[in-house]
Amino acid sequence: MEGLWLVVLVIFAMALSVESQLKTGFYSSSCPKAEAIVRSTVESYFKKDPTIAAGLLRLHFHDCFVQGCDGSVLIAGLSSAERNAIRKLVSVSGAHTLGRTHCQFIRYRLYNFTATGNADPTINQSFLSQLRALCPNNGDGTIPVPLDKDSQTDFDTSFFKNVRDGNGVLESDQRLWDDAATRHVVKKYAGNIRGLLGLRFDVEFRQAMVKMRSIDVKTGTNGEIRKACSKFN
Repeated sequence: MEGLWLVVLVIFAMALSVESQLKTGFYSSSCPKAEAIVRSTVESYFKKDPTIAAGLLRLHFHDCFVQGCDGSVLIAGLSSAERNAIRKLVSVSGAHTLGRTHCQFIRYRLYNFTATGNADPTINQSFLSQLRALCPNNGDGTIPVPLDKDSQTDFDTSFFKNVRDGNGVLESDQRLWDDAATRHVVKKYAGNIRGLLGLRFDVEFRQAMVKMRSIDVKTGTNGEIRKACSKFN
């Protein structure tokens, strides 16, 4: 759990310098304690309720999309840069090691995949039985379903092991196993070498999220400091 809040703090407290658009200490004159306040606030709320981590990651991810982050993490050229982009894509997908979805969003995979009247054939049969028991056909669509069946509140590599074993909850997650390029990365993160591969995911996930955060940052007169966070001035 300690590793998780460190990841969240890196993202939200600007613990790392990122390219030329963002830098630690930017508010050193106007608000010297800004980063410390953000850090302590996030850490305090996380310790009270570890489940907020998934919401914070989701908030960051989708807020980035508003400014055109969709796929930008992949724009890295060819050869080694392209391979690095694929690894970053899989790393960011690993955010689903936390959080939940709801039955209404996965029911089609369980009962009528591609309008065939059958289940998605990529779902492990044992896991399919578990999901059907949790999400009966025509049942309550608001029932929550953990995205990581083994450790929904832990930031670890079990998500990738689930994808490898056909236990991905979302179709988009399970599709990481279909393509040879992404399957290779999933295999590495889901490997059996204790510690080493988990550490790699921890590090590379942070790098991918920080890279995404640095895209199309508004600076100078292009943005505004909101008087109320929930609305434009």
